[in-house]
Amino acid sequence: MAAVAAAEGPTVRRVSARAAKDAVLTGAVDLARAAAEQVAEHPGDVGEHLGTLAVEDRLISHLFACTMLGYRGWRWTVTLARVPRGRVATVCEVELLPGDGAILAPEWLPWSERLRPGDIGTGDVLPFQADDPRLEPGYVPTGDEEQDEVAIEELALARVRVLSPQGRDEAAERWYRGTRGPTAPGAVASSAECGSCGFLVPLQGALGQLFAVCANPWSPDDGKVVSLDHGCGAHSETDVEPHPTDWPAPDPLIDEMDVEIVQLLDAAQASSGTAGPATDVDAPVDVEVPAEAAPVERSAEVEASIQLALSRITLPEPGTSSAGTSGDGPDDVPSAPAEDAAPDEPSR
Repeated sequence: MAAVAAAEGPTVRRVSARAAKDAVLTGAVDLARAAAEQVAEHPGDVGEHLGTLAVEDRLISHLFACTMLGYRGWRWTVTLARVPRGRVATVCEVELLPGDGAILAPEWLPWSERLRPGDIGTGDVLPFQADDPRLEPGYVPTGDEEQDEVAIEELALARVRVLSPQGRDEAAERWYRGTRGPTAPGAVASSAECGSCGFLVPLQGALGQLFAVCANPWSPDDGKVVSLDHGCGAHSETDVEPHPTDWPAPDPLIDEMDVEIVQLLDAAQASSGTAGPATDVDAPVDVEVPAEAAPVERSAEVEASIQLALSRITLPEPGTSSAGTSGDGPDDVPSAPAEDAAPDEPSR
């Protein structure tokens, strides 16, 4: 198959009307189609004839639709020519060129601009960049022991290249705007920030003013750099909020076997608000009770009857016999005298 051209199409120049109406070249449609089908992988990949395009004098291109999958909007371009005063068309070239609305590959970019975070896999190695703007030369010992000790041992600058201010700013911006910054969904839903968590390991240098490393194994950010205003549900100083039970409340139980004794008479007297003279327990007590409290009025009458009955019971005097008072009531018949019974007959 002929090489597929990536150009937008042949350069169109102004040609005369006589060249655009070249009868020999414009009429060679079958010749152009046969040339396109010979180049295509399958003859069916060449579709309908779309027209002609005059390139120069005695040079015309025939356009055919492309029916191959994945080449929507592309067209077969077959260029024909003839010699001056010639009556035979000759095939110059056959190309597959993109037309209006054709699907094209994105513009080529070098790998340094095309590479994105996460593209490097296991075993992949990046080429060395000598002019990386994110790095700058490391610390060169000066001979001063005190100064060299601070730069090499404390600041860890004894490397060929170290992070430049541009690289540090880019890293801070990337970390803060990423999934471990304050705008992450987990940080927004958390109740406390990482700055007050006991599992936070601070960083040294300028980045330590805004970032630290999480050391909580229960946190999804364990071993990751997080911003101080980040947050998660594994904070060391937070607790679970009280949550009511998910079970429905039980129905109230009514105990119908228990009797609650209420002193309704005393309660009715106390509710009257007047402390009058003491009344005789033998006299009935009239208590005004609202209409909706009818059961309370009947209970007061029963209580008054009980008090009246108790007041009529007389107890025997000390030292007296209880024979006269034994019995079930005042209407009991006394027993017969003892002499009326026959002494010789046993009792039956």
